[in-house]
Amino acid sequence: MPPSPPTDFFRPEAVDPELQRLLILVHDVQQPCLTSMTPADARAWSSRFLDPHQPRRPVARVLDRSFPGPGGDVPIRLYHPNPGTILPTLVFFHGGGWVLGDLDAADESMRRIAIDAECLVISVDYRLAPESPYPAAVEDAIAAVAWSATHTEEFGGDPTRLAVGGDSAGGNLAAVAAIDDRDSGAGRISFQFLVYPVTDADFNRPSMFQFAERLLLERQAMSWFWNHYCPDLPSRKNWNASPVRTPDLSGLAPAFIHLAAHDPLFDEGCEFAHRLQEAGVRTELRIAPTMVHGFFGLAEVSKAADREIQEACRILRHELHGLPS
Repeated sequence: MPPSPPTDFFRPEAVDPELQRLLILVHDVQQPCLTSMTPADARAWSSRFLDPHQPRRPVARVLDRSFPGPGGDVPIRLYHPNPGTILPTLVFFHGGGWVLGDLDAADESMRRIAIDAECLVISVDYRLAPESPYPAAVEDAIAAVAWSATHTEEFGGDPTRLAVGGDSAGGNLAAVAAIDDRDSGAGRISFQFLVYPVTDADFNRPSMFQFAERLLLERQAMSWFWNHYCPDLPSRKNWNASPVRTPDLSGLAPAFIHLAAHDPLFDEGCEFAHRLQEAGVRTELRIAPTMVHGFFGLAEVSKAADREIQEACRILRHELHGLPS
C-alpha cells in the first residue's frame, strides 16, 4: 500500500455539490430528529428509505444463513460472485451506531463489494442496542470471525485469506475483532477494511465540533448512539469499546482506513490510523476530501462517492488477492 497522506495540515475541500443538495433536503425540509426518537421509532423511520422493489445488483449466489452466537443464533448473508471458485473472504459488520441497520440495509453495498473486490462477503446481523447493549455486538463480531474461519470453505471461501471490515459502528466491531484475534493467538485475520470507523467514545476532538451539525452524522447523534450502546461511562474506556485506547496495537493485521473529511469521526479515525502506523502495522489511510459520513451508501446520489467506493474496492481486491498496487 502507498504511504498515507499527512493529516497535520489537512484541510477538507468543500462538500461535494451532489451531497450538498442531499444535506439541504435532510436539514431544510422537515425531517424528524434522530435524537428525539426512540430506537424503535428510529428503525421504523430509517426503514422507510429502503425500497424492497428497487433492483439489486446481481450476485451469482446469495444465501441467508445463521450461526450459533453467544446470545442466540446470529443471522448472516453470504455473497459469492463466482460460484465454483475459491475466493478470499470478507466478514463485514454494518454501520448504524450499534442501534440501527440490518442485512437488508447493507445489502446493496455488500453486493458491490463482493463483485468489485472479487471476494466472498459474509454480512453479519449482530445484536443491536439498547435491547442488547455492549458488549453483545462485540461478542457476536468475535464469534462471527471464529465461525467464518471454520466454515468459509463450505461456501467457496479461503480461510487463509480472511479479512474483517465494517463502516462506522461496524468498523469499530471489525477493529475490535482484529485486536481480539491477535490477543487470542488465533491469527485468523489477514486484513482490516475500516470505513470511517468509530474508534473512541470521546466527543471532544476538534472534528467533533467542526462537523457537529448539518451533516448526515452529527455530534449529538453520536452521543445518542453511545448512550444506547454503552450507557456505563467507565466501560466506554475499555479497548473493546474504544479500540484507539488499546495500549499496544502492534502485531495486528494490515489495515485500510477510509475517512470522510467532513465527519465528526474524522480525528479519531486519523488517530487510530496513526497509532497503527506507529506500532508498525502496515496501514493505508485514505481521506475523501469532499465526503461526509455515510458516503459508502450514497453512490446513487453522488458520483464522487461512487468513485471513492470504487477505489476502496480496488484496494481491497488487491490486498485480498495479493496483487501489486
